Amino acid sequence: MDALFIGQTYIDVTLLAGHIPEGDDKAVADDYAVSFGGNAVTAAFACAKLGVIPDLLTSVADDWLGRMFLDMAAKYQIPVHGRKVRRSSLSFILPRDGKRSILRARDDDYLHPYPHLNTNGIRALHLDGHQADAALHYAKFCRSEGVLTSLDGGGLRSNTHELLGHIDIAMVAERLCEQMSLSPTDMLDYLRSRGCRIGGVTEGERGLLWYDEEGRVSRLPALPVPPDRIVDTSGAGDIFHGAYMASYLMRPDGRWVDHLTFARAASAYKIQHLGNEAGLPSLSDVRRMKEIYGHAAAN
Repeated sequence: MDALFIGQTYIDVTLLAGHIPEGDDKAVADDYAVSFGGNAVTAAFACAKLGVIPDLLTSVADDWLGRMFLDMAAKYQIPVHGRKVRRSSLSFILPRDGKRSILRARDDDYLHPYPHLNTNGIRALHLDGHQADAALHYAKFCRSEGVLTSLDGGGLRSNTHELLGHIDIAMVAERLCEQMSLSPTDMLDYLRSRGCRIGGVTEGERGLLWYDEEGRVSRLPALPVPPDRIVDTSGAGDIFHGAYMASYLMRPDGRWVDHLTFARAASAYKIQHLGNEAGLPSLSDVRRMKEIYGHAAAN
């Protein structure tokens, strides 16, 4: 096992429509995509597409959507360690004008305890806070073994504070700042106080406010993708996480500014495509995003 990602599986249905019907109204979407979803799950697929295939501990139901998800994972050769639920979780995503509305139906009533996996050779762990018991168990173990631990802090969960005490790389969303009544700068101070070696707050089109290995705070601006090229921002953050994990696993001695710059380019690719699978970049796609937009971001 090279890396382990832990999260909750969704099947994402993304609908591109100029009009959202209400009441007895009807409308026809301009386009749609059906794909895997979930924060750490999408990150795992992004990491695999970039050349580093992680193991994935995630919810799996014995229904047709669950079997479809396993087929998706097999396509990318991702080993899935399923934790059984009764029904698959769904997300309906409606992107519009650079934003997206999401309606979710989630089954996180796990029918069995989390599995204890053989982690021989593991070099990194990535979590999104789902499966709180499993996340805390593996974060404690990996931190004690000197294995890099990463958290996608998309929102406040039951054990976020405790979990952060075992995290090396914490990249959190503005939503977590709002839920904890902290400014982005205050959030960086909080992440430092929990012992996170690298911490950051993702702020959409404003980019990333973060501190590096030396504790220096700076802003990594988002790549300037023209508005008319932006199709679907959903999943861009998840791919950002998967890409910096892939970059770290490929170059563990590299600087974190380089890992995050790589991940920024991966996100820029995603937002130009509808759905998570279409938005998974290859290494050549990441290089192309840097070439097209990188100079403008530097200025």
